[in-house]
Amino acid sequence: MSLSKRILCFIILTCLLLLTKASNWREDTLLQGHELAATNRLISPSGLYTLRFFQLDGSEANSKFYLGISANKYYYHVWVANRDNPIHDDPGVLTIDEHGNLKIVSSTTTIMLYSVEGATASNKSVRVRATLLDTGNFVLGELKGDGSVKRVLWQSFDYPTDTILPGMKIGYDKKSGHSWSLTARRSYKTLWSGSFSFSLDPKTNQLVSRWRGEIIWRSGPWRNGSFSNLESTSLYRKNFNFSLFSNENVTYFEYGSVSGYVTMEPLGRLNASGVGYSCVDGEIVAGCSMPRPPMCREDQHLYLPNWNSLGEMSGKGYIYDQRENLTVSDCWIKCLNNCSCQAYTYAFPDATGCEIWTTHHASYFLETNSAVGRPIFFFRTATKPSKFMQSSYIYNFNYPSSSHAEGKTRRIWIASATAAVLLLIISIMTLFIMLWRKQKETVEKRKKRPILFSDIGKNTEISVAYDEEGEKWSEKGTGTDTHIFDFITILEATDNFSSSNKLGEGGFGPVYKGKLSNGQEIAIKRLSKSSGQGSVEFKNEAMLIVKLQHTNLVRLLGFCIDREERILVYEYMRNKSLNLYIFDSNRRKVLDWKTRYKIIEGIAQGLVYLHQYSRLKVIHRDLKASNILLDDELNPKISDFGMARIFKLTQFEEKTNKVVGTYGYMSPEYAMNGVISTKIDVYSFGILLLEIVSGKKNNNDDYSVNLIGHAWQLWKQGEALKLIDTMLNGSCSHIQLTRCIHIGLLCTQDQSKDRPTMPEVISFLSNENTLLPPPIQPSLYTITCLKEAEHKSCSINEITMSMTSGR
Repeated sequence: MSLSKRILCFIILTCLLLLTKASNWREDTLLQGHELAATNRLISPSGLYTLRFFQLDGSEANSKFYLGISANKYYYHVWVANRDNPIHDDPGVLTIDEHGNLKIVSSTTTIMLYSVEGATASNKSVRVRATLLDTGNFVLGELKGDGSVKRVLWQSFDYPTDTILPGMKIGYDKKSGHSWSLTARRSYKTLWSGSFSFSLDPKTNQLVSRWRGEIIWRSGPWRNGSFSNLESTSLYRKNFNFSLFSNENVTYFEYGSVSGYVTMEPLGRLNASGVGYSCVDGEIVAGCSMPRPPMCREDQHLYLPNWNSLGEMSGKGYIYDQRENLTVSDCWIKCLNNCSCQAYTYAFPDATGCEIWTTHHASYFLETNSAVGRPIFFFRTATKPSKFMQSSYIYNFNYPSSSHAEGKTRRIWIASATAAVLLLIISIMTLFIMLWRKQKETVEKRKKRPILFSDIGKNTEISVAYDEEGEKWSEKGTGTDTHIFDFITILEATDNFSSSNKLGEGGFGPVYKGKLSNGQEIAIKRLSKSSGQGSVEFKNEAMLIVKLQHTNLVRLLGFCIDREERILVYEYMRNKSLNLYIFDSNRRKVLDWKTRYKIIEGIAQGLVYLHQYSRLKVIHRDLKASNILLDDELNPKISDFGMARIFKLTQFEEKTNKVVGTYGYMSPEYAMNGVISTKIDVYSFGILLLEIVSGKKNNNDDYSVNLIGHAWQLWKQGEALKLIDTMLNGSCSHIQLTRCIHIGLLCTQDQSKDRPTMPEVISFLSNENTLLPPPIQPSLYTITCLKEAEHKSCSINEITMSMTSGR
């Protein structure tokens, strides 16, 4: 053949190949504009999974077509796209249209798996492809210009059916409300969604099994990397290791295993590659809470579904409406709760529905045959079940038997004698336990003190507050050490907690002035027995202040732990707290504008240190005038860290069910929703700033609204300077005062995102040339209004409060 003829043949063959190219260049990928027909399939790169159209076995099922992913190793469909919406007669095709929509199309039906929002001819340029991965995940991705995946638009892992594979999630999306859960088949002969499900309960964050919406099993709380009720199950023993992930957007559990997948079977059993648990059949495990049978069933053996024996009844029983979508397990419950029901089974060829036989059908009999019929299940009062009944699973509710009067009398005598013996044994054991507990409490009290010392003083120098002879206080080390005080020393310093030495009282308890034997004055906070706070808050405050060192934070000298006594010892602040000055008509004359501005800057510097520059990221949660102490030179020091919350350095926000703090200083998102972030301290600082400027409390009765609302009204009217404390008598910079009011309004914005951070506040205060954003009108939110709306009456004071709100 000549060279020209060879070239011509090559060109012709190349053209034919281009004209007859395959619908998919890769076995694992469906390209845009192409179709996956019933005769085609996608296979993951390593051949582990296959995506194809299929039919179930059985004559009636042959007319229904499903699209699913099968695990080639186990010959089982681990995901089905249209389990509740099969295609009839025509198998259809899977395709991606020009807009990027992923859908199943037949001659009569279109099932949209993913729809591009607002898809029109104007966005035909969007490029997507769908790929079956070796994880079993079918992923639709938007493509970049170079053909790589830009982002995932849709994936089968987000829509589990009855099987979870490694990498799949069980949980929920807090923003969208989408949940990842399993729903069992209605029977082994159909793919329809059944009555059993497996999900994560958002109220308790426990894995739960539900039967028609009612919880029948709980995993127990998540502790030390596992669920308490799963540790004894074969799931745990087969190394199905669960892991928890939670943030502000999602909470979910995954599992890692080399053993395969976990499936929720039609009868509620959670099967992990051949092993598992069930509350209604098989391995009964901790956490089950099955429905109680009626009293009429107390003497009966209660049989659950079992597929080992077949039979036929000589006549028809009562068949429930097919629209109830019942499973054989639902049929068991219906028969169980009907005291006249004697037998039951499924009603339809696909093993769904419910047919029962009651006492009205007593003439009907059972014909057993290993090759034909349906499994018939009986409820019967019998001491020895028949051969057929012995093959069924017996669920014993352990209810007492009451067959004969003579038997009852005998049982009463036996019970009485047993009770007398038990009572004697219990009395002896109770006495022993009481003595043992008393001894244990004594030992624990001895142990508790060094444990608390260890917790508080971890990585911190702690020394005993005595000289070598133990006779008097002796400051050792650098002067920043934390000292352990003996209770006798505290009693001597306070003159046995004399009322004349009492400085005040807060949520923690009373505060006393004391003087040590060397003449040094100290402030002593004593935990009150009636206080809502306890050892946790005591340890929290002690640990925090030990680790925090800043000129604008109060200094902890030491602590005392003696039996039930919990005492904190601070440096004494002769001028006590800011609220004694700023809200007193006589004392606030001492605070000229220069001093007030110094106090404002000092509080801001202390908060910046807590939020950003300390070894711990700390949110104070109870910033108010009474918790700002003043030293001899009226320098501010932030105190009372009992309510403080420690964050990780990378953490920005969390939620709590226990809202603590002082009404009037709480930010809206914290008081109403329990959202904690550094912005709640910014809000409290804004309130405090406005109080320092005005000399008025936030909840002052002089205003029809709170101080924020009053400041905003004056600001809008261009009369912000009317907010200034009259005691200042013009001895201040109006520009500086107006700027402080502006900063106070910014710090008390309703939305946390609209408030500045404390470093930004420092910048606003120190640089008058920095342009401030305009404040947004507040909603005039006040705790006072909120509480009055709920309780019709309310009083606000300076006492730290705690309120717990369940969600």
